[in-house]
Amino acid sequence: MLVDSVLERGVEPASGPPGRQAVRVAGLLASLGLLVAVAVASVAVGAKELSVAQVWHGVFADSGTYGDVVVGERLSRTVLGLLAGAALGLAGAVLQALTRNPLADPGLLGINAGASAAVVTAITFFGVTSLNGYVWFAFLGAAAVGGLVWFLGGSRGATPVRLALAGTAISAALYGYLQAVMIMDDAALARMRFWTVGSLSSATDETIWQVLPFLVAGTVLALVLARPLNAMEMGDDTARSLGADLNRTRALSMLAATLLCGAATAACGPIAFVGLMVPHIVRSFTGPDLRWIMPYAAVLSPVLLLGADVIGRVVARPSEVQVGIITAIIGGPVFIFLVRRRRTAQL
Repeated sequence: MLVDSVLERGVEPASGPPGRQAVRVAGLLASLGLLVAVAVASVAVGAKELSVAQVWHGVFADSGTYGDVVVGERLSRTVLGLLAGAALGLAGAVLQALTRNPLADPGLLGINAGASAAVVTAITFFGVTSLNGYVWFAFLGAAAVGGLVWFLGGSRGATPVRLALAGTAISAALYGYLQAVMIMDDAALARMRFWTVGSLSSATDETIWQVLPFLVAGTVLALVLARPLNAMEMGDDTARSLGADLNRTRALSMLAATLLCGAATAACGPIAFVGLMVPHIVRSFTGPDLRWIMPYAAVLSPVLLLGADVIGRVVARPSEVQVGIITAIIGGPVFIFLVRRRRTAQL
């Protein structure tokens, strides 16, 4: 019976049923193709339309012309969107498995709010102006709030409802603090008004290189945790019988989420719903095995983020709507739909 339960929950041998594996691989390849198409659109579409030939020239034969400069700026924006989207998708998958709550994400559990509050504090009270400083403060804030949510949610006996309530309460308090600081400090308001809604517009090569080590470390750690998290999704007793170290897995999972979400938030600002929607939707066609959910989430989350960024540039030409606003507009109705699904409500 235990073996049957394990197979049903997705902790099957790596090979699995040949037909199902082939479908999963084909789907992942199709997702990669979609990601390439959206990435090309992200570089080509904006206030100035560029052809594929112009994009190709700007990437591989940069001669310093205006068109090539535009391609370079959009390429940095696109790469950051790829990295941040993958990070948020992976963080959402990890937290959903950790809490056994399919509607958990870094935003709902307060990690985004913690990182944002720490960054605003650094800018306003400590005069931090560099991204390198933002990253460390963002990590500190994300880790502190993640630990607090876990403590208030019951630590080892945490339930999805208690974690969600703790995260919601802490997020509300921290966002109130953000608004108070920005209202009292006009300079802080001017500096933070775009960052706090989430944006890719300030992307630079320097930004990418500064956050890349943390994103790589968080990604590797999340992928390594796929198997023990698969076991934990079936309950603590079953996970112990399968040899999972619960305390170590919980601690490393929170660390992975902190690295991923902290770096993405430091670079782009808080972007909601990406880490919620994509892992949850992916689970509906891959099954509960995180060894497939994570790769799919790492590919499809950037599709959503870059697609939202392109939409934001198209609907408000020659200006743009920040990507965090677009993902919130898309994510709100989707979240309501997910909550109202009978199967989700029973978890």
